[in-house]
Amino acid sequence: MAATDPTTRPPVGRPPLPLLGALVGLLAVRLLVAAFAGVTDDEAYYRLWSLGLRAGYYDHAPAVAFFIRAGRELLGDTALGLRLFSPVATFVGSLLLWRTVALVDGRAVALRAVVFFNAMILIGAGSVLMTPDTPSVFFWGATVWALAELTASRDPRWWLVVGLAAGLGLCSKYSVLFLGLGIVVWLVGTRESRRWFASWQLWAGGALALAVFAPVVAWNADHDWISFAKQFGRTVPRGLRPEKAAEFLGVQWLLIGLPLAPLAIWGAVRTARAWIGGEGAGVALPLATSSPFLAYLLFHSVHGGVEGNWPAPLYAGLAWMTARAVAASPALAGRPARVAGAAARLAAPLGFGLTFLLYLHATVALVVSPPERDPTAQMRGWEGFSAEIEALRLETGAAWIAVPSYTLAAQFARHLGTERVVQLGEPARWAHLPVPPPDPAMLAEPALFVARLAKNPRSDFAERFERVESLGTRTRTLRGRVVDTYTVHLLSRPKGDPRR
Repeated sequence: MAATDPTTRPPVGRPPLPLLGALVGLLAVRLLVAAFAGVTDDEAYYRLWSLGLRAGYYDHAPAVAFFIRAGRELLGDTALGLRLFSPVATFVGSLLLWRTVALVDGRAVALRAVVFFNAMILIGAGSVLMTPDTPSVFFWGATVWALAELTASRDPRWWLVVGLAAGLGLCSKYSVLFLGLGIVVWLVGTRESRRWFASWQLWAGGALALAVFAPVVAWNADHDWISFAKQFGRTVPRGLRPEKAAEFLGVQWLLIGLPLAPLAIWGAVRTARAWIGGEGAGVALPLATSSPFLAYLLFHSVHGGVEGNWPAPLYAGLAWMTARAVAASPALAGRPARVAGAAARLAAPLGFGLTFLLYLHATVALVVSPPERDPTAQMRGWEGFSAEIEALRLETGAAWIAVPSYTLAAQFARHLGTERVVQLGEPARWAHLPVPPPDPAMLAEPALFVARLAKNPRSDFAERFERVESLGTRTRTLRGRVVDTYTVHLLSRPKGDPRR
């Protein structure tokens, strides 16, 4: 790896046409999957956020709601409208990744980096779903791209783009704070980048990031810091669970891709050596900006566990360093060279093959299994099940539908509207959603309570109503096969506000 030198580096130019064609093809496939796959529980919940745009919500920063609202305005309240900007963000983000890597390591490494990035299982799955990771990954990547442009051009005005992109990232997910720390590590960590501390544009970019994020802070200040408390409360250790660290690493190995993960580790080691060896700010960029968040995830994994999607913003940097490792493999000799070459050749076909198998299963359900065995089960059978529950509500004379979880409430609300669907418990969650509160007169009427059979629902209503009548069970089905089973009760004579 050679240090970035804008006086000797050849022009980057445009991405090669075969890569552009492949990315357009991927975009088309992902749009089709986004249109025909059922909506997940969390997506149905984030859709509720988009009904009224705010500067903050109970669970996360607000960018995902803006992405959903924009898609729904263009394509209506459909699955594709909800998800439109997820495949688009991955497409644009891939082009930015190509430009980023090409500026530092050349076109050949950039091509590999984009292929590896899109072949990663987590990126493939995430690019057809709409979650807070969608804007988070995009704006994290956009920030690193702006830093690469800054390094290549030595034009301090790029700091303003860095600040804007980082600020929008903070409005996507609070974990982007670690990118800010990563930028500091990068600034301090190389002689070439330390010169920027004397540039007023650096400080203006930081101020711009804070200004973009300020409405989110103000919203939290007006709402008892509820979102910050929920998310930052996770950082407090509550006992050691070292087995969770092994689980974290194992899950990430699978989500990155079995052949890719060792190459990514090798690429990170080579990047660290080059960084220590003083090969330039561009060389250090993917590792320096990623290291604080990676360190935190490792720390968190030993006491609280890490969800598989949390490291998603690091995947572009991992793909970049993986591509570096593959580019260096011809310099190896003997068995290491053969192993590295075989892994590199296998990585993309295996990654894309597994991803397309996942796409096929998400859209047509190759097998029908319960949620405990198949995460895609949450996407199936809701239209018919919602209609069945609504018919039962009318038959029994119930005025509203009560549920024990926000995810079940969100799925019913998508098909039946928000007016008659109420979650029992978690009132703070609904107090901060752009959904009108239920009519107190309606809450005094009988309710149809629906809950998963596997969750022992009596504790959710036994102390809230004087009269409880079991109506047996109902099933959510697909093609006549049971996806999940639910208990149904008719509740009446509430003891006070049943939402408490």
